[in-house]
Amino acid sequence: MPSRAGVGWDPGVVGVASIGADLASPAGFALRTGKPVISNHLENEERFRTPEILAKHGIYRAMNVILQGDGHPFGVLEVDSRSEDEFVEHDIAFLQGAANILGMAIERERRERSLKAALNRHQVLLKEMNHRVKNSLTIASSMLRLQSANIGDDRLTQLLDEASMRILAIGRAHDRLYQSPDIETLDLGGYINQVCKDLDDGVSNCEIHIDAQKGIKVEIDRAVPAALIVTELITNAAKYAYRQGPGGKIWVRVTREGDKNAVLAVRDEGSGLPHDFDIRQAKGLGTRIVLALTEQLGAELAVLKGAVGSEFVLTMPITAKS
Repeated sequence: MPSRAGVGWDPGVVGVASIGADLASPAGFALRTGKPVISNHLENEERFRTPEILAKHGIYRAMNVILQGDGHPFGVLEVDSRSEDEFVEHDIAFLQGAANILGMAIERERRERSLKAALNRHQVLLKEMNHRVKNSLTIASSMLRLQSANIGDDRLTQLLDEASMRILAIGRAHDRLYQSPDIETLDLGGYINQVCKDLDDGVSNCEIHIDAQKGIKVEIDRAVPAALIVTELITNAAKYAYRQGPGGKIWVRVTREGDKNAVLAVRDEGSGLPHDFDIRQAKGLGTRIVLALTEQLGAELAVLKGAVGSEFVLTMPITAKS
């Protein structure tokens, strides 16, 4: 709240009394002409009248300068005196300098308020946009699942379910952005954790275990490709690692590596990869998606073959390389 204070005025004057802004007052004369005003003899002034409130308080000298804003004045800065000393040009120059500083401060504060209001509106619009995008993607994912359930073709059902999970992973990012005060970045661990929970419902023959470190902030355009890579790796593990059995466990890990990198790993204890397996020579759509997104992120993907199962480890820069 603005504060008001005054010294030497009668009770009920400060913050209440006003002086006209027309040519009949020293302040109004300065405001209308745009020029500084010195009056050392208000009682004999012929350019304007002496405001009653000044005469009542024994004020017979006044200085007024323009309080300039951006394009138009904010008002007038006035100094009044009851002393016998007269105001001189040096006094008006000093007062104008003070008014210029005050005007710049007022203009800066107004611009900061305007920018803050614009930013708040921008954030509200982005949140609303993320909410609508999330809803649209959820509807698209649900429609694909309905279609897959009624298509009567196992191969097409599988492809539609995979497409549905990809769309759901993207929708989950917009859902988190809508609910978070941060509209530009996501907590990578929390995001991947939620995506894995969605996948756990869709991958019926496997049990997904997630160990995700919190506090790894990643921009949205990096978090979504990372989640899609995890989605593809989990889907592939469910399809191929346990194809000879009733299913099994899949472990997903998200950790920070130093200050610059995040590590996402997907491990299974399935039948393992062929000894001559080369991910860059794989022909499946899921693998091609993983490779394309890995390159987009400027990341590295390592394939670890163990005696039991296999592990895919993605090391990605937390921020994009310039």
